[in-house]
Amino acid sequence: MLNDIIHSNIGMFHLIMSLLALLTGTVVLLNKKGTLMHKRIGYVYVVSMLLLNLSSFFIISFGGFSIFHFFAIISLLTVIAGMIPTIKKKKNWFGYHFYFMSWSVVGLYAALWSEIGTRFTNSMKDFWWVVAIATFATVAIGARIINKEAKKLNLR
Repeated sequence: MLNDIIHSNIGMFHLIMSLLALLTGTVVLLNKKGTLMHKRIGYVYVVSMLLLNLSSFFIISFGGFSIFHFFAIISLLTVIAGMIPTIKKKKNWFGYHFYFMSWSVVGLYAALWSEIGTRFTNSMKDFWWVVAIATFATVAIGARIINKEAKKLNLR
């Protein structure tokens, strides 16, 4: 199954966008907010996430629309919801931007575990619990990082 993804053009594009989003999302999440670097790398993250999510709809590995496509829609909505406050700049915009974009990155890492589980095992049926544990651990660690950063930014 991994060979199918790597050897198709859309699969390779999806893989490249996911790696770019993982890298840039991590850099933005772990560095100072509001700087020129944050904004530039953040825009690369947003574009890579939009392309990643859109490309996912052209990958049909389970016979049609699947749970992965559902989560791609959620991911897409999260990124859009994170960018709207930066465009409108209404009262308390930064808090909304911070939380939506931070959770977008955490969701991307959670998706990584699902991708690993489906691509590198013969049977997701036997491996789902490992993916579930890794996903829950990722969300717990992500929540801790987000809450710590939100406290530093006086958002809590």
